[in-house]
Amino acid sequence: MSRVGAALSETRNSLTTVFRNPGLRRVNLAFAGSAIGDWAYATAIVVWAYSVGGVTAVGLWGTVRLLLMATATPFASVVVDRFPRKTVMVTADLLRGGLVLAAAVLIWAEAPVIVVFVLATLASIAAAPFRPAVAALLPKLVTKPEELTAANGASSTIESLAFFVGPALGGLLLTVASVPVVIVFNALTFLWSALLVSRIQVPSAKEETPTQAPAETGEGAADNPAPETVEEAGEGFLHEVTAGFRTIAVHKDLRLISLVYCAQTVVAGASIVFGVDIAVQMTDFGPSGVGYLDSVLGVGAILGGLVAIGRASARRLASDFGWGVIFWALPLLLVAVWPEMWAAFLAMFIIGFANPIVDVNASTIVQRLTDDAVMGRVFGALETALIGSMALGSIAMPIMVNLWGLQWSLAALGLIIAAVVLPAMLRLRRLDGQLGAPEGLELLRLVPLFAPLEPKSLELVAQQLGRRVVAPGEAVITEGEAGDRFYIVESGHTTATHQGRLLSTQGPGDPFGEIALLRDVPRTATVVADEESVLLYLEREAFLAAVTGDSEVAGRADDLIARRIPTY
Repeated sequence: MSRVGAALSETRNSLTTVFRNPGLRRVNLAFAGSAIGDWAYATAIVVWAYSVGGVTAVGLWGTVRLLLMATATPFASVVVDRFPRKTVMVTADLLRGGLVLAAAVLIWAEAPVIVVFVLATLASIAAAPFRPAVAALLPKLVTKPEELTAANGASSTIESLAFFVGPALGGLLLTVASVPVVIVFNALTFLWSALLVSRIQVPSAKEETPTQAPAETGEGAADNPAPETVEEAGEGFLHEVTAGFRTIAVHKDLRLISLVYCAQTVVAGASIVFGVDIAVQMTDFGPSGVGYLDSVLGVGAILGGLVAIGRASARRLASDFGWGVIFWALPLLLVAVWPEMWAAFLAMFIIGFANPIVDVNASTIVQRLTDDAVMGRVFGALETALIGSMALGSIAMPIMVNLWGLQWSLAALGLIIAAVVLPAMLRLRRLDGQLGAPEGLELLRLVPLFAPLEPKSLELVAQQLGRRVVAPGEAVITEGEAGDRFYIVESGHTTATHQGRLLSTQGPGDPFGEIALLRDVPRTATVVADEESVLLYLEREAFLAAVTGDSEVAGRADDLIARRIPTY
């Protein structure tokens, strides 16, 4: 019980942190409104499509819509990296609102059904840049790595709640009103979203110009080349469109995450088919049992979302993600072995519980691994791959069921997914270490010089910190020598002198050594350890890249030098 209480307390603290941040609060409230409206709209538009063309119209339109969305997403995601993400989100909201509103008017006027289908499809395509824009914007709104996971978890939990509220609200409005009324309600939720997003204040000016992270160093660098490796060759729009796919292809960790994530969405696509079969063959409710199974899945998703938020500080993003995908496969084996109603409901609960853990952790990992300059396109490429793998699952499952029957098909699917994911677990566990907050990050946050850096950029700087232990009386730097490092005192004390004259003392959190690096001059002071001290340091190139890459940091560095130079 104490562990449960601690988990709930951590979840509450994470949610409080998310909603205390004005930018994150507005993003999540905007998403809540539009998600509820989307689910209500989906209920209404399917009812309308069924009324004009039966199941054939519903199935054909759904397939065409998915294919077009998969095709459009890589192109739409280019916009995410070309323009401010907030502007992209507001534009997408207003465009979708206008299209669905036009569809409502046409349905009310009994216009040709093909025109309504075209508008409904265009509204889905107009949504293509929205999710990549949200994913690319969130890292700029957080203040620490754990907050990013919590923000993704809050969004996932809201989406799970919308899965309940939206269809219920849509059904209620259809009962008391009509399809056009539900669609107008959806248009209003888009307006709500646009208004909230427009009020978001992005802390960094870099929102206008996506930044580029330093190249990865150390273990894994050869497998994960710097972003410029992807961007340097070729020009033109097609080159921009494919940048997300090429980034994933050359980055070993992104490639692994994408493969494992696609394994999960194969099952998600197959569930469209096996969900109905399970309801008919294993429950007492017949086809209507699909609704009950979906409800249990939704309950599991809400609880899973809270767990994902609560584990934001556990530093097991990658391995939790892998186990989440495995728990999409194991329930299929459970139902295959025990084809009974209790097993069916338990399986759907487990799958629902695992779903937000997969989604939240995958989004956070991609955000942490991807350079800002291509992040929108990477999420666009990933979204295309996920839609494609979902389509693969929905196509393959009917063939498997016709050949082998439901139970053997579920067993085969579960074993195939497990065979893909289990060998990847070792690499995912190693990735946990890379994704954890680097040593020295907290100390680096206390240095005013680096305060303007956004969390992801600060992490990249912290990953390049070295550590040096100096004995009492040992000179750390000597006046007149060439400058090669920037130092921060982690523990102990040092004294700086110029031509034998005392200048200053440094204690934990105090930096020194920046003047020679920034002005490209010999050391202007001698710094000696007063006691055994532990120093963190940045090599010259890493320090200059961090300082000169941000105009506000560069300005602070100039101010710091201006204050210090007169004392020398």
